[in-house]
Amino acid sequence: MTGDLFDERPVRRVQRHPRADVDPDRWPYTVPAVAQLLRDGMDLAPGVTFLVGENGAGKSTVVEAVAAAVGLNAEGGSRNARHATRASESPLHRALQVVRSPGAPRWGYFLRAETMHGLYTYLESTGDPAPPLHEMSHGESFLEVLGRHFAEPGFYVLDEPEAALSFTSCLALVDTLGALRSAGAQVLCATHSPLLTALPGATILELDEHGFGPTAWEDLAIVGHWRSYLSDPRRYLRHLGAG
Repeated sequence: MTGDLFDERPVRRVQRHPRADVDPDRWPYTVPAVAQLLRDGMDLAPGVTFLVGENGAGKSTVVEAVAAAVGLNAEGGSRNARHATRASESPLHRALQVVRSPGAPRWGYFLRAETMHGLYTYLESTGDPAPPLHEMSHGESFLEVLGRHFAEPGFYVLDEPEAALSFTSCLALVDTLGALRSAGAQVLCATHSPLLTALPGATILELDEHGFGPTAWEDLAIVGHWRSYLSDPRRYLRHLGAG
């Protein structure tokens, strides 16, 4: 009990809501990682947690649902964001219950590469006096939003941020994630990037056809693939007819 009193994680655990009504034969509940989340729950560690896996493994579905379950806008932004274009998120968030720490920070932000331009239009419509995001490059605008809104203890959700970033910009993001962790923030990030997941001390959960589980960085499939590809690209490309 004493440990609970000093637990400052904004989100301690995500689990199935006791009144959730789901059809296990329909998407997204057929995705193994989603089925495991509803069956066993997911404990979120302090600091940074990465979800890694192939396309279709459920990374974005899970982070999107967790963001919505804590009250963040499904298309990006904070709790106060009210913009929406076309609702494409899954119903998973309605089946989830978030276990919070008493007295933990309530601030949070969701940033996803897929809907970032809609978020920028919304931010500009609110009269934000900062430099116009639409006039920046894809990566510059992404880092600008990080600098503006990811700067205090809270719960931050990122969906494949590397899609907007160069190698050096990814390094800047790693630095930002490390600073957030040092400030007491909690981050949940879906990614394909071996660069991001190399952040020292991060928790890595790998999603596959069996569900999800903790994995060491050096054991990640993406790390092995990139090492092999960079050592001999032609070995991969000739199987594709491009070598």
